[in-house]
Amino acid sequence: MGVGYSSCNSLSLSLPTNTTLFLHKSKPTSRFNPTTTKIFQTHLQKPPKTMSQSSLPSSSSSLVTLKCGKVEEMETQESVTRPMCDVHGIAEELVKKMEYDALVWSSLHGLVVGDRTVQRSGTVPGVGMVHAPFALVPMSFPESHWRQACELAPIFNELVDRVSLDSKFLQDSLSRTKKVDAFTSRLLDIHSKMLDINKKEEIRLGLLRSDYMLDEQTKLLLQIEVNTISSSFPGLSCLVSELHRSLLTHYSEHLGLDSNRIPVNAAVSRFAEALSNAWTEYNNPRAVVMFVVQTEERNMYDQYWLSAVLKERHNVSTIRKTLAEIDVDGELLPDGTLLIGGQAVAVVYFRAGYAPNDYPSESEWRARLLMEQSSAIKCPSISYHLAGTKKIQQELAKPNVLESRFLEDKEDIAKLRKCFAGLWSLDESDIVRDAIQRPELYVMKPQREGGGNNIYGDDVRETLLRLQKGGSEEDAAYILMQRIFPAISPTFLMRDGICHKDHAISELGIYGAYLRNKEKVIMNDQCGYLMRTKISSSNEGGVAAGFAVLDSIYLT
Repeated sequence: MGVGYSSCNSLSLSLPTNTTLFLHKSKPTSRFNPTTTKIFQTHLQKPPKTMSQSSLPSSSSSLVTLKCGKVEEMETQESVTRPMCDVHGIAEELVKKMEYDALVWSSLHGLVVGDRTVQRSGTVPGVGMVHAPFALVPMSFPESHWRQACELAPIFNELVDRVSLDSKFLQDSLSRTKKVDAFTSRLLDIHSKMLDINKKEEIRLGLLRSDYMLDEQTKLLLQIEVNTISSSFPGLSCLVSELHRSLLTHYSEHLGLDSNRIPVNAAVSRFAEALSNAWTEYNNPRAVVMFVVQTEERNMYDQYWLSAVLKERHNVSTIRKTLAEIDVDGELLPDGTLLIGGQAVAVVYFRAGYAPNDYPSESEWRARLLMEQSSAIKCPSISYHLAGTKKIQQELAKPNVLESRFLEDKEDIAKLRKCFAGLWSLDESDIVRDAIQRPELYVMKPQREGGGNNIYGDDVRETLLRLQKGGSEEDAAYILMQRIFPAISPTFLMRDGICHKDHAISELGIYGAYLRNKEKVIMNDQCGYLMRTKISSSNEGGVAAGFAVLDSIYLT
């Protein structure tokens, strides 16, 4: 497995003559003005309904399912412009060859996850492995928007750090949410305890990911969210980029695509570099980096790639512990040193602890508090965790909040506001009224991470009406967000060894690393990317949750 990340060590990109993979065309849809939070005009058209198998008209086009050489025909629609590299026109035998080669490559290079059908696949490494879900060909993406997203990363890194330092802003913004959301309340309680003891985090580490969609009608890159805890797939996303480079190189004569148009993805090496730099700043050569993991983790190989790079390139050792194990084995020395089974911990890297299910008992909460009280560098600290909540995202989008509290550079502020989608609290009656009338234009979000939590379509109307009828403060647990409508493109999706051709949409995540020791900023960089693609009829988009596949981008 040691060779899998060897080529993911640079952000350099060769830019030959322009080549296009997909040309998109979508029906016109109504839009918000993303640079303001005012209600949009009522005369705008409604967007097209989300595609579903039951509503697809008959057509001469077809979805092709390839399973061990067997071809199954299913009906689809012909509402999407055919790409320059015609996915519909790729010969079936060529697809079979590419599919087979991709599966072999994935197996050889560690592009794998645990197989859900195998009982021990989430607890015992090497047992029950299957290839990670991936797209067979990369998704086209405009180079200008790619560079915009990369330029935004260090600005968001700095913003998150400054927000995390403003304890009053965090506590005040989440005060109503605390009353109705038990999970957020517990996080805020830990934050309050750290304020009470005047706990200082002199060394601050953030491994972040900012997620975007490219709105088809306005051509604006709009932010979905910033992930400040457990920003997953830095390991596997690197490999998908390399897989696509390999396929485009091998089949260049048939596809006519230039593999150099796929940006080199350095996510795993840059995240490892950030963790290593933090470990160095802690200044205890005998200490380790501790990965906080879930009891059953089928995405463990993504995490193990990071551990492997840390050890092989930086000679930094890692351990893996669940929250329950930390509660049993953890000890806090008088000087603040965190010991786990007698081993000093320099950096705590959370790949768990972001959802209520990660805290089934008081044991897990005791572990979270113990780590927060320690001198170990937390990635994220409790304040960084809170800074990534949906409610804080909505508060930051309000007029003058960035200018008055967090940022001074007018150009940076303008860049951020350009990518802000419409975001509102549920105490804005005009917006709530419109969302009830036109729920298809909104997404309703709770304060949760990990995929599968958002509310869409008619469920938005029903939930809002229920909250109004209830008359409680439960509405504080949610925000409303403008729904983004990206272009729909045909592509091939690989899952469980089966290749499906379908219409899909994509979401781009840009990784960022921020490390500061007191006033000295050691690292503030863009660190690679994650492209996720899902069938256009799916609302949710998490790979681990089973909604999407890993992808890479082809610059156009």
